[in-house]
Amino acid sequence: MIIERSMNDDFLSNTYVVADEPGGHAVMIDAGGPVEPLLDFLRRGQFALTHVLLTHRHHDHVSQVDQVLDRYPGTPVLIHELERSSVPAATGSMSPGERIVTGALEIEPIHTPGHTAGMLSLLVNGTDVFTGDTLFKGSVGGVHAPGSPGLKTSNPRSWTHIHPGHTDPTTVAAELEHNRFVRIWRGLDPEGNEPCTALGEPATLVLFGEDYDGGHKAWVRWPDGSDDIVPGSRVQRGG
Repeated sequence: MIIERSMNDDFLSNTYVVADEPGGHAVMIDAGGPVEPLLDFLRRGQFALTHVLLTHRHHDHVSQVDQVLDRYPGTPVLIHELERSSVPAATGSMSPGERIVTGALEIEPIHTPGHTAGMLSLLVNGTDVFTGDTLFKGSVGGVHAPGSPGLKTSNPRSWTHIHPGHTDPTTVAAELEHNRFVRIWRGLDPEGNEPCTALGEPATLVLFGEDYDGGHKAWVRWPDGSDDIVPGSRVQRGG
């Protein structure tokens, strides 16, 4: 498997090309740009781009789909059905359990709602997972957004190589051992119980952790017992 990545300097969001072999079949995962280096990579390697696969609808992951289609018109652009209407360039949908096979690539869409209601992680050939905004190196995606079902459905599964929607790649072993959010989910570290104000509402701070961009994410628990991941900048500590 061949994986090429391009990262947007403004959003720190990743766009990937995944190919089976030189001169073979390829897919693009997300299209937040810059896509030009990836389009040149496809041309130089004489790859056949067969699909554009979108993990979710947010602008920093879909903003340059039209540039891809200008170079590869008619390429299917797939996203979860819940988010298809939010991306005008989408031509179809991906459903969990329905694998996409192109050349020697076998791609399994896995519904990981939380960041958005239609959030997908894409498992390729059983070894490499592209997690969009569900899981990052050392952090997790926010889940307090319209259509989001909340935190607990976003727990990572046991894959090998992780390619997040933002910044650096990582591995399952590294996240199981070092990701503070994952360690609490696993029961290895205790939950915090500090009173705080989150998004202007009273809450309990379960974890205040570092995020991929140098900021922070906060795991908060509301008075009704439900949990969310919110930006650390929206949390006032100490009640």
